Amino acid sequence: MAADEPTTTPRTRLLLLGGFRLLHDNRPVVVPRGLQRIIALIGLRPGATRSHLAGLLWPDASEERALSSLRTALWRLRQDPWCPMLTTGDTVRLAPTVHLDVDELVRTAARVGDGGDPSGAAVALADGRHDLLPGWYDDWVLLERERLRQLRLHMLEQVARTHLQAGRHGEALQAALEAMAAEPLRETPHRLVVQIHLAEGNAFEALHAFYVYRDLILRELDLEPSAAMCALLDDTLAPIRRRPAAPPGPRRPTRPAPGPSPPTSV
Repeated sequence: MAADEPTTTPRTRLLLLGGFRLLHDNRPVVVPRGLQRIIALIGLRPGATRSHLAGLLWPDASEERALSSLRTALWRLRQDPWCPMLTTGDTVRLAPTVHLDVDELVRTAARVGDGGDPSGAAVALADGRHDLLPGWYDDWVLLERERLRQLRLHMLEQVARTHLQAGRHGEALQAALEAMAAEPLRETPHRLVVQIHLAEGNAFEALHAFYVYRDLILRELDLEPSAAMCALLDDTLAPIRRRPAAPPGPRRPTRPAPGPSPPTSV
């Protein structure tokens, strides 16, 4: 091998957020819809047994027929090198050379949850704005889609908390507002927005954010904000509550309403 010859193998990328895309050397690979389902499931359930995969892919078929369909599909996948698989005993997984975007989102969420630097989460959070395999309604897709949606929401909230603790209020507010946009009825991001405004000394903004959320859940769910959220504003409202009511002042005389002008004598 020549000294200047590249030694890295071509990367294969499997993208499932926003729709199924398989890229080989950054060029799209056309994959039939039936095989897309199998590749996506193997990517999302690494190391799953053949019986488990077959049952999810063909839930209405008998086990024997489902396993037969899976064997045929795996044989078809092995005919092309663009998405290599590894078979160990009774389990199937993607080869390590295949990069899966969902894995990056999960790894980033774990790192942020462990207190890692949130500044490196921007790419994963941006990718996570897109639903997993939109337009697919298999039970295993719906379950995984909701899992990833919740994972991203918790990551946004943790990013907001970390920035807030570090005094980076602008970054904290941006993350909290993005979580709020993803799930408007969820209380946690609204609570974070109130906390961020209070940390900046913006009492009006904090009160406004609280009452916007209160009106929203009263209208949509006929509920009140939690005691924990209400308690955030206790210190802000305490001086107002302790202030004695102003005594009534003297009544000002009322002027008679102007009437028509008196007639002038000639």
